[in-house]
Amino acid sequence: MWCLKYWVLGVGAATLLCQTFTTQPASAQAAYGSYVGVGSSLGFTENSASESRQLGGTVTVRYKLLELPFSLRGQALIGDNTAVVPAVSYDLPLNWQTDVYLGAGLVFAGGNTSSPVGNQTSFALQPGIDYVIPNSNAVIFGNATIAFDAYGNRGGNAIAVQGGVGLRF
Repeated sequence: MWCLKYWVLGVGAATLLCQTFTTQPASAQAAYGSYVGVGSSLGFTENSASESRQLGGTVTVRYKLLELPFSLRGQALIGDNTAVVPAVSYDLPLNWQTDVYLGAGLVFAGGNTSSPVGNQTSFALQPGIDYVIPNSNAVIFGNATIAFDAYGNRGGNAIAVQGGVGLRF
């Protein structure tokens, strides 16, 4: 009986050693976790009514699709007028805390005055970066929103840059 007990212990130890030395190396994953954040926005273009560049705020949401390199993103750019930008992004990890992404979506803007990214519904690209502060739930984010054919009265593209701090959930 004691022989069987030591045999089982030996097999268990050998299995543990085998698993320890045959594991796959770790690879970087996109900065995991969804977040909600706030920050500032700066619109770089002017409309035909000579409304100048806009400094405003942003509310940003990222929902990370687990085990996939994609995220659902949404931003509200608040200036003289508000624009909402829902997008889907492809996330590329740089290391355990940082990933860069490229998002594609729509700008929903309207009204008599321009938002930081135009005054009509348009297609947008969003290159950006997310950085998770180690040992915390905080995220620093930054991106650009490039809206194509963003102005109803003259056409033209609009560009805005956003940045801020988020809280992972």
